[in-house]
Amino acid sequence: MYRLRLAPDDTSIPFMKGRFAGLITSAVLSIASIILFIYPGLNYGIDFVGGVVIEAKTPDAANFTALRASLGQLGLGPVSLQQFGSPQEVLIRVERQPGGEKAQQVAVEKVKGALAKDFTGTQVRRVEAVGASVSTELFTNGMLALSLAILAMLVYIWFRFEWQFGFGAVVTLLLDVTKTVGFYVITDSQFNLTSIAAILTIMGYSINDKVVVYDRVRENLRLYKKLPLRQLIDLSINQTLNRTLGTSMTVFLACLPLALFGGEALEEFAMVLLFGIVVGTSSSIFIAAPILLFLGEGRLRRGTVKEAEDNQEVPAA
Repeated sequence: MYRLRLAPDDTSIPFMKGRFAGLITSAVLSIASIILFIYPGLNYGIDFVGGVVIEAKTPDAANFTALRASLGQLGLGPVSLQQFGSPQEVLIRVERQPGGEKAQQVAVEKVKGALAKDFTGTQVRRVEAVGASVSTELFTNGMLALSLAILAMLVYIWFRFEWQFGFGAVVTLLLDVTKTVGFYVITDSQFNLTSIAAILTIMGYSINDKVVVYDRVRENLRLYKKLPLRQLIDLSINQTLNRTLGTSMTVFLACLPLALFGGEALEEFAMVLLFGIVVGTSSSIFIAAPILLFLGEGRLRRGTVKEAEDNQEVPAA
């Protein structure tokens, strides 16, 4: 039975030759992402800064240029427009107005009045207001969820493997997350609760891929005790290359239609996932694996099981 393979079974690519380039590139991108996070910063959505969301349906396809011009004259600050579902449906986001809940209601009435005046027949289907205290709580809980997820993954890797593997996985995971944050800043995508879900999804995918590579490294450490660690890591990556590329391509192709045809509601979420898949896959090879190499062969080989196949032939790297 024929099976499609993205790479030959007997590859012997010397990945560790590019370890310095991979680590330096990753460090530069992560530092740049942190700088971008500080300035100009993330484009926080209404979930985290508070404000009003209005869902409206126009009689015809929404004219975003006209809507933006009409609502921009209301003095409510930046007004975000987003297609939602059909071409007639639009989400209107207004930043939180100073002056308490009464000021938010006044802003809603201004938007409703502008829609009724300039776009006759427009129906306002839903109005949601997020207060400052609620948005602060949502942001705090979101960051707590990310921190607990990283901690839980560290504990899992630590107990399943040696501490060196846990250290490498979590450091790589943090680098993946910082790059994702930089992606949000560069693309000016809204950072909201959906973004937290996207980052958690990327973290889960990334750590799963690293566990596969690490598991093969651990097996080979027991099998090939005389093989230099650099060659052993290259061997392990090549042995799991088909699985890594196949899984990545499957998930990538599953998310691609959401990014292309999912509409505004799913586009940003899917685009972040596509970016995360690429980053998570490459970091398993060029970040997580080199960290193991730099920790030292003596430490990784300490405490391995009995010498089951100590005298077997050393495989080609």
